[in-house]
Parts: sequence; C-alpha cells; structure tokens
Amino acid sequence: MNIPFFSKQDQSKPKPKKGFLREWLDAAVFAIVAATIIRTFFIEAYTIPTPSMEKSLLVNDYLFVSKMHYGPRLPMTPLAVPFVHHTMPFTGGKSYSEAVKWSYKRIWGFSNIERNDDVVFNWPQDHENNRPVDKKENYIKRCVAIAGDTLEIKDRILFINGQPAYKPKYQQFVYQVGMMPTGYDLGEDIKDDLNIYNITNERNEIIPNYYSLTDEDVSHLKAIPNVLVRLADTVGGRMAKGTPQLDCFPMDTTHFKWNQDNFGPMWVPKKGTTITLTPENIALYKTIITEYEGHTLDMKQYPYTIDGKVATSYTFAMNYYWLMGDNRHNSLDSRFWGFVPEDHVVGKAWFIWMSYDKHGIRWKRLLRSVKALED
Repeated sequence: MNIPFFSKQDQSKPKPKKGFLREWLDAAVFAIVAATIIRTFFIEAYTIPTPSMEKSLLVNDYLFVSKMHYGPRLPMTPLAVPFVHHTMPFTGGKSYSEAVKWSYKRIWGFSNIERNDDVVFNWPQDHENNRPVDKKENYIKRCVAIAGDTLEIKDRILFINGQPAYKPKYQQFVYQVGMMPTGYDLGEDIKDDLNIYNITNERNEIIPNYYSLTDEDVSHLKAIPNVLVRLADTVGGRMAKGTPQLDCFPMDTTHFKWNQDNFGPMWVPKKGTTITLTPENIALYKTIITEYEGHTLDMKQYPYTIDGKVATSYTFAMNYYWLMGDNRHNSLDSRFWGFVPEDHVVGKAWFIWMSYDKHGIRWKRLLRSVKALED
C-alpha cells in the first residue's frame, strides 16, 4: 500500500506567515553569511592609511583586494565577529576567540605572487598584542623579490639576481628643497601645483624643506628659478655604503653593515631549500625558524640546537617574499623587519573604488585598476 508523503489535507493548509522580526532576522543572517563568503574567498575592502606607497597608492585610496589571484587563505581564527578585523569598535576588546585554531591552508588561485605586485599582507612584526597571523595588522607594499631571488640595494638602486630591478613610475626619495638665497621653504602655491608636501616626524609635525619626491617632481622643481633641490643626507634621506643602520634588518651590525640605501646581497628563502647555519648568517633566519615556522632554537653555543637536536642546517617549510614601499625613504618595510612568510599574504591590490583628499573626491582614480594607475 502506497502512502503519500503529504495528505491532501496537509497540502491545503496555508503555511504560517513569518513575523516581521523573523523576516528581518533571516535577511540579516543571509546578508552576513553572503558577505563573509565574499570577503573570505573573493574580495575585501582595504584603505591606504599611510604614505609609504605614495604616489603609486595614495592615502585615503579605498581598494578592493583580490583573494582570488593568489588563492583564498582559509581563516586561521574562525571564531570571530563578522566584518571586524581584530578589535571591537567602541569597547576595544578582541573581536575573535582563539578557542579554535586552524593551520595555514590556501585554496588554488589564478596566479602566484609575482615581482612588482602590490600585495596586502599581515604585518609579520605585529608582536605587541600577540595576535594570530590572520589578525595581525594589514599592510600594503610592493613585492620586489620572490622566494629564491637574491636582492641587493646599491646607493638606492635595487638589483634582483644581479640585474637592475623594475623601477616604479612614482618611486620617491627624500630631497631637501629651498628657495635661494634665503633657504626658505617652498610656498603653498608651488606645493599645491605639484601636489607635493613636507615629510613629517614621528609626532606628525611638518619638517620644513624636506619632501618625498619622484623623478618628475625633481625635474619640475629644478625648472623653477631660485629653487635648489638636492638629495637629502639626513632626516630619513640617503645613507652611505658601510654605514650600519641600527634598526635595519637583521639588526646584527657585526656581520651586516647594511642600511636602507645600501643593503645585501641577500637571498630570499624558498620552500624546500636547505641552507647551512653559521654564526655569520643566523641573524637572517632565526625569526623564520622560531616565529614563522614554530621551532625552538637554542643559540647558546655552536652548532645550534633546533627542537632539542643539534642542527648545522635548516630546510625552509614556506616561501618568503621581500616587500618595499615606493616611497623609499618614508616606508617601514622589509628593510627593517625582514621577510614576509607566504601564510601572511592576504591578497593582491586590485582596483580603487573610492579616493579623496583635502580637496574632495579624486575623480580620476575612481573605479580604476591599480595596474592602470601605475602604468
């Protein structure tokens, strides 16, 4: 005997109508789930907060960052408040729980990270708050070297694998500029015409006569009568070869007399490659071994001990990258904190959907791809 799943009587009963609150709740849940999926696997909004990429990317450029290019990184801290990065608004508490932690995994993407890509990543040296990798602060810089490359900076000029590297169109350095014969700073009319501005100190105070300038800016200024322009030797400007910079990676001035303008040569670690560990090179790799790849390292005597075993060599478990800001003398980048591990990579800067400055909306930048603006 066949028994229908629904009786005719059941089918004739009208479905109970959802109340207003239930309809609103269902719509809100759907919207949150859909937006979270889009944000995790496809694109995420990001704002340029600092001038380290000027004039390639400007302060108050609002970007969409593609998760698809390099492959979406699965959440490592899945229990978190939607749409909040690491800190709750208003209350200031953590927006996530570490009760559940997932290991690093990345889904297949359209491409690998390539040299000269504008990459958004979690800042590796965000140690102060002891946050998980995916909850560290977001930064954006240009990837100038990929795993396996050898990098060197000679008097500000970047070399990759022995050849001069790609030079960004809007690359900047700090210059000292003054009106002759007085030495006074430039007038506001000149600054506005050329869209240049003074650099600032750590307290955000303007430093007279000092500017971050592109080659084009320098040419325009030199064409103005009674304006003197010279590459700065101080206030964040150029540094001579062999002059060690104390805050420069790897912060071992005994073996590495490097600075922001004269750096390397240095090899960028590649997954699966084995290197010999020595007292001369351990400063380059100790953070990778301990913080990024999770081993214990005892450096009390040589040969060193890793995870309780004597180790004269080390094999890298991840690829690493070297990222720098186009505003070279005003950028906190890999020259100061070293390599970026692949598990810290968030995505590729894709296009700008909004941009504004003190004068209003920068209409020419709206709905433009990052690549198109930099070409």
